[in-house]
Amino acid sequence: MTAPSTAWHEVVAPDEEQRHRDQAELFVEMQRRKSERFGTGRALHRKQRPALRATLEVLAGLPEEARHGIFATEASYEVWVRLSNGGFDRAPDATPDIRGFAFKVLGVEGESVFGGPAPSQDFVLINHEKFSSSTSKEFSQVTTAGGGGLGGILRALLRSPRLFGDLKKVRGALNKPFSGFATEDFFSAAPISCGPYAVRVRVRAASDEVNPQADNDWSVDVYDRLAKAPLVYEVQLQFFLDEARTPIEDAAAIWDSPYRTVARLVIGQQEPDAEFAAEVEAAKFDPWNALVAHRPLGEVMRARKIAYRPSQLGRGAE
Repeated sequence: MTAPSTAWHEVVAPDEEQRHRDQAELFVEMQRRKSERFGTGRALHRKQRPALRATLEVLAGLPEEARHGIFATEASYEVWVRLSNGGFDRAPDATPDIRGFAFKVLGVEGESVFGGPAPSQDFVLINHEKFSSSTSKEFSQVTTAGGGGLGGILRALLRSPRLFGDLKKVRGALNKPFSGFATEDFFSAAPISCGPYAVRVRVRAASDEVNPQADNDWSVDVYDRLAKAPLVYEVQLQFFLDEARTPIEDAAAIWDSPYRTVARLVIGQQEPDAEFAAEVEAAKFDPWNALVAHRPLGEVMRARKIAYRPSQLGRGAE
């Protein structure tokens, strides 16, 4: 087995920061239009499904390369979980979509990537191992075009016909069957650091017992399961090996390295809590809410750094 490597590096284009700001403006404008229709909300992942309390249990005896940040020692942390449908709209649960699994680890100790104590360590995952686009440029063009409906897509294709291929990829991703938040794996799809190493993150499904009626209401499916037993997910890290097998800057690549379980995410038995759900809905789930040991890496993550803040301000999240 090839050992994890610390020889990763990031490649930052000279025009990147301005391009990211321009892209962020597209998302904020789309967010504004959708909020006029659906009420104040996020740009993407607008429709929250269950908001859940959980515990992250970091395992003992991890290998040296994993023992950094929140995984440095055996420990238990309070966690907030936000499950969501990925679109700009508030569509029925059965509508094809990307699904989100975000969780906020509270009570962490260490320096934030922005300096000062870190308030939390956030993980923002989707039910796809990779993005449909290698960079944020293609992702933002296709996503904002799709968010504008058929007219927006046609206008985007007239401006840039090469987007047709990217739109086909996005359509394929949207049509990927989804069985539910308990029975699917979720992925960071972009890397973060783990001390001197680089990793992608996966949350491994809590169950293999699929409910064929789950898409009637993803929340009901989760709470029905919790009425019987806790949901226990495995949190896993996938380590950088080399640029050919595990590229840092290509978000459309599937990494060719094994996953290693480093923690359990335990969602205990609970019932819907409207007050807590509102608190989670108002909160910020941001991969840049991070310890220095888990700094987001790669162009897509750098684009998120610029895009998330105006989106958060657009819905009144301070």
